[in-house]
Amino acid sequence: MNESFGELEGQLQIGLRQSAVGAQRIALLEQIDATGSISAAARAIGLSYKSAWDGVNALNNLADTPLVTRNAGGAGGGGSALSARGRQLVHIYRAAEAEQSRFLARLNRRVSYVQDDIDLIGRLAMTTSARNQLAGEVRAVHSGTVNAEVEIALRGGHTLTAVITRTSAQNLGLAPGAPVIALIKASWVIVAAGDASAAGMSARNRLTGTVDAVTTNEINGEIVIQLPGGNTLVAVVTRDSADALGLAAGDAATAIFKASSVILTQAE
Repeated sequence: MNESFGELEGQLQIGLRQSAVGAQRIALLEQIDATGSISAAARAIGLSYKSAWDGVNALNNLADTPLVTRNAGGAGGGGSALSARGRQLVHIYRAAEAEQSRFLARLNRRVSYVQDDIDLIGRLAMTTSARNQLAGEVRAVHSGTVNAEVEIALRGGHTLTAVITRTSAQNLGLAPGAPVIALIKASWVIVAAGDASAAGMSARNRLTGTVDAVTTNEINGEIVIQLPGGNTLVAVVTRDSADALGLAAGDAATAIFKASSVILTQAE
């Protein structure tokens, strides 16, 4: 795995009823205060004029009192300004941001030597509908004109193959040594009794392990296979298929799935 130690980072968000005030909107408010103009403020922080107006409208609609006041054009021209409430919000945000920075600095000093645990916390926070989530390390990337084939080393010695678009591989920054998480839906996994890792079939991924549990209902069967190294794979098959396999805890079984059935995401 990648052993380089990074630092914990964070971006402050303060809830504002049904929305949130983030760094960009606070910067917009600050620039409106400085320039007296929404359009000038938008240019200063790299926002489009429409996005800036939408942001101001959202903040004004959700706040207990308008944060930005706008004056109609006249002899002296129109303009915008922060209300007292708007200035107070900016002040509170910047004070909270400073406290967050001090907290992160202290935390980084205390946890810089346990980066693997911090990375694990990030992975455990991931929520997805895919039952199977396997952490691994990219072993090789073979890029074609459209697609890329990615080989991933799993703990326990298994190698998993994923086929994704070349663009996706580039966006994910996949390269040998990069940590990655493979997602496979349980319904995409086919189960064969025994060791079928060398069987002739088109599916690239054939991971052999030991049946941990078999659970059935009137329609489906769920088969949990434990792989060498401690990973588990869950397969959901029809009840008839589960009965025909006749698998029980302790039996050898192989989880089979196509390389195109593997979804990849960056590991934190």
